[in-house]
Amino acid sequence: MERFAYRREASVEGAVGAAREAAAAQFVAGATNLTDYMALGVLRPRTLVDINALPERYARIESNDARLRLGALVRMSEAEDHPVVRTRYPLIQQALALAASRQIRSMASLGGNVLQRTRCEYFRGQGFACNKRIAGSGCAALEGLNRAHAVLGTSENCIAAYAGDLAQALIALDATVETVGGPAGARRIPFAELHRRPGATPHIETALAAGELITYIDVPAGPWTSRSRYVKVRDRESYQFALASAAIAMQVENGVVRTVRIALGGVATVPWRAHEAEAVLTGQRLDEARAARAAEVAFEAAQPRRHNAFKIPLGKRTLVRALLETQAMSVAHEA
Repeated sequence: MERFAYRREASVEGAVGAAREAAAAQFVAGATNLTDYMALGVLRPRTLVDINALPERYARIESNDARLRLGALVRMSEAEDHPVVRTRYPLIQQALALAASRQIRSMASLGGNVLQRTRCEYFRGQGFACNKRIAGSGCAALEGLNRAHAVLGTSENCIAAYAGDLAQALIALDATVETVGGPAGARRIPFAELHRRPGATPHIETALAAGELITYIDVPAGPWTSRSRYVKVRDRESYQFALASAAIAMQVENGVVRTVRIALGGVATVPWRAHEAEAVLTGQRLDEARAARAAEVAFEAAQPRRHNAFKIPLGKRTLVRALLETQAMSVAHEA
């Protein structure tokens, strides 16, 4: 790990100002992802701006009939245990509970979690070409061992999979993030626009400007939020990233799907909203055959590589399971 300067700021203005003043500055809260990559020498921030001393409101969970409001400094375990999250937003609770270990969830902040970097081994290992780490250097994963890599949203420059779980829940629920410190000042960004597909610039991963800080995550309430589920499939059940996952939120009336939101994880380069699959189900009665049709549509654009083609049938089965389990949850709720 290389030497770095450390600043602890107690105000948003101070934190943003410190990040602007310093070259290669990085905000830090739980630091569960950042310190790992600093130790590997993959990330080399010259200044860490500790934001844990920001006002308490940024570590608060608030809710009303219209929305759930999560401060960016809320720890994952705090949101996981919150009674409103557990009862009215089970998709969020389940995505959090299935992420990492309880020890890490007790440290990691929500704002930091959604910005976590890829676990691609070619990104983590400095001896390999990686366009995310060094722009224009190439992508060793294309012809290398790519079992864990993405089949959706890829490009000829990058096939690294987005590793997080919470982001799938947030994109499915049409969340919004609030930020400060950007060129235009405070702004609201639809969560669906926060992450960028690799395209020709894999090293630009989000829509955030340098020194821009997430302060809140807002999730609108709706009849689908309490009828929601997260299904995660991995090589082992404890503490591992998804090979495939599905986040579902559904509104069912008289046996007909009125609204459904579908997000896929483990199979895409960014948190992935499956709008085409949603269209297959909306206004229809859901059964296994229709769920399977939606799954086919969800993966029509998939581009497998040598070792990860299995993710397509696995992703389809995961989505079918998630849809049917959410439907059963909806029926039980209506009864």
